[in-house]
Amino acid sequence: MSDSNTVPLSVLDLAPISAGSDTATALRNAVDLAQHAERWGYRRYWLAEHHFVAVASSQPAVLAGQIAAATNHIHVGAAAVQLGFTTAIAALESFGILAALHPDRIDFGIGRSGQRRTEAQRERPREPRPPRPPREWQEIDGVVIPPPFDVRAVMSNARMKAATSVLTTPGVPAPDFADQVADILDMIEGSFAVDGVDVHAVPGEGSGLTPWVFGSSKGQSAQVAGARGLPFVASYHITPATALQAVEAYRAAFQPSAALAEPYVVISADVVVADDESTARRLAASYGHWVYSIRAQGGAVLYPDPQDCPPLSEEQAAVVKDRTATQFVGDPDQVAQRLSALQRLSGADELVITSVTHGHADRLRSHELLAQRWGL
Repeated sequence: MSDSNTVPLSVLDLAPISAGSDTATALRNAVDLAQHAERWGYRRYWLAEHHFVAVASSQPAVLAGQIAAATNHIHVGAAAVQLGFTTAIAALESFGILAALHPDRIDFGIGRSGQRRTEAQRERPREPRPPRPPREWQEIDGVVIPPPFDVRAVMSNARMKAATSVLTTPGVPAPDFADQVADILDMIEGSFAVDGVDVHAVPGEGSGLTPWVFGSSKGQSAQVAGARGLPFVASYHITPATALQAVEAYRAAFQPSAALAEPYVVISADVVVADDESTARRLAASYGHWVYSIRAQGGAVLYPDPQDCPPLSEEQAAVVKDRTATQFVGDPDQVAQRLSALQRLSGADELVITSVTHGHADRLRSHELLAQRWGL
């Protein structure tokens, strides 16, 4: 566990495509931001995996390779490869190539998000359960903990179902996440076998890669990361209601490994920083519209220009309230104070921030101001 004034900051990027722009520009902007982030002192630059939406990071390994080649020392990786949409060997080979080309700089992030979506969309009879009492909004040491968002409507969205059907093989269930992680670790160590036959991942075996497990709750991801002694990344920026529970579950399950003697926690936050609070709030004014498109319209739209966005209706605002209330918006001091509070509450060893604005220059400025205030 580290003190808030000493923990490193890293960047999580979706390569968002802004309204009025295009994919090529978003990708060039991602490379440009990574180069600036390296100069400003950020430790890592991670790419998220998203499909069939208005973000350009659908293949993190491909984009990570371009960014690693365009930078010198910043760690580059995935946040995270969705193992439910691929195989253990395909994921490891991709990052094994990157590790061979850029030694000691590649972070191999993995998650079960794709698997979880597939499971949630399967038709299965459910026993009726008594309704749970609603959880109250909390604020602990300045950190907002909202009630959990019900994702069932998102998972049942027709566009989401269509995307999942393309990303997975019909009728073939994804392997269990714990089994996939075990296979990856065996492949890296060179001890993987199928029906008694040794199988070697080339590239990948002996690469020195350590899987970083990403999770949003106290469920399987946190348990597997802890039991395997792997670093864990909790997504406060997506699931603020359950991220701290995920951290607790990870620490409770942790067993020392060759990778880690003690738990290592990274926690994420969504931020917009500007020279003054009013400017930051103006730049962040379209964030709720963007999140609403993800939750109610089947996927992220082109990132809206705040000048073109009417206020959300009360009904729309309620759908995204947990995310807008937990986005850190303000001047450098205000955002740094909230990040410090999140670090203290979670005991995180590192923070990773995602900062999205419609204009690329504003996005650069957000990262630059925070880096200066944090003392990177």
